Amino acid sequence: MGNKQTTFTAEQLEAFQDCTFFTREEILRLHGRYRELAPHLVPLDYSNNPDTRLPPALIVSMPELKENPFRDRIVETFSEDGRGNLSFNDFVDMFSALSETSPRELKTIYAFRIYDFNRDHFICQEDLQEVLQQLTGGELSREEVLLVCDKSLEEADLDGDRRLSFSDFQNMVSKAPDFLSNFHVRI
Repeated sequence: MGNKQTTFTAEQLEAFQDCTFFTREEILRLHGRYRELAPHLVPLDYSNNPDTRLPPALIVSMPELKENPFRDRIVETFSEDGRGNLSFNDFVDMFSALSETSPRELKTIYAFRIYDFNRDHFICQEDLQEVLQQLTGGELSREEVLLVCDKSLEEADLDGDRRLSFSDFQNMVSKAPDFLSNFHVRI
């Protein structure tokens, strides 16, 4: 009696539930997964908001991300510091946005950020080349990569500026019926 460990306050759990697509139990399970990555760094008790960040090498080693060709970009995109170090809040945000219950609009926002390698708020020829390199593991010739990029831009670039704005990307994704089923991670 009285020995039960408190991981989060009731208010913290409520805030996580309000800002994510997770239940209380799923949030606690996520904390367990986060803590498993570095039990010596991640405290059991988060009631006083510790400032713990795990390095990207630990996050990308998770089975949910390990085989994903965009694992490094995913982690960088959700990292508040932009270098891939994830706080528990970043970790929860990442899995929430990538969950099966996350809406298409939110997934589209994060997919765009992940594919915008140069972070200029457009997906240009160079970004598309990097996307193809990641997807194919470098198995396409330079000419094949350029051909695919040119065709993609030709089809999706609505204003003809040779780069995809977010609205161009949204339009393209809206025509991809398998986008939602492919852009998720189960935890």
